[in-house]
Amino acid sequence: MIDELQDRERLILERLAREGSLQVSELAQEWDLSEVSIRTILRGLEEKGWLIRTRGGAVPAYHKDILERQQQHIEEKHRIARAAAELIRDGDVVMIEAGTTTALITRYLIGKRDVHIVTNSTLAFSYARMNPALQVTMTGGEFRRPTESLVGPLALETIGQLNVRLAFVGTDGFSLGRGMTTHLIEGAEIVKAMKRHAEQTILVADSSKYGKVGFVSVLPLSAVALIITDSALPEAAVAELQEAAVNLKLV
Repeated sequence: MIDELQDRERLILERLAREGSLQVSELAQEWDLSEVSIRTILRGLEEKGWLIRTRGGAVPAYHKDILERQQQHIEEKHRIARAAAELIRDGDVVMIEAGTTTALITRYLIGKRDVHIVTNSTLAFSYARMNPALQVTMTGGEFRRPTESLVGPLALETIGQLNVRLAFVGTDGFSLGRGMTTHLIEGAEIVKAMKRHAEQTILVADSSKYGKVGFVSVLPLSAVALIITDSALPEAAVAELQEAAVNLKLV
């Protein structure tokens, strides 16, 4: 997880997100470290799944957009994901939509038994595959690298054949007036499909998303059973949502 990274590891990921690659020799000179030390750091990051080592350097394992989003509101995202994971019971079947916060939910399922996850998130899969107690079904579909997601007719068809207790979804923006919005039509269709095939839909989003409006309308807030967000949500927003009978959990 990002919050487990050491300072130098974090700096390396920030550089990869910014520049797309790095060279061991250049980094060793800048940091006044041996190339062996730099390679050791890179090897550790590769083992964690963050990068791919190349001849004399490294490139990111994920698209730069994902790396950048993972480093935004880190603590808040982890608190939200942990709270969401607490809602999952032993033996549950749940859907998890693609997103940096939603994907983190799978990291907090240690100790849960016989949980079956259906997801269109390759990022969630990269976390979940490390936990032998989890069963994972990928939706299939067309891979979108900037969002680490699977979308399109095949993904929608898979979701349409399954039924789950909970669906955890994210958003690019949410407000009482506009509901949930996103920048991608394909992503909106995935969320709507998951909502149709879940007993309850739960929105997980950090408070910075409140008031932002994306290109595509997804769902009204009344369509979700619960919104899990962080305690930095403005008091006026909390009051507005509670007055509208929106079920809200602040963490």
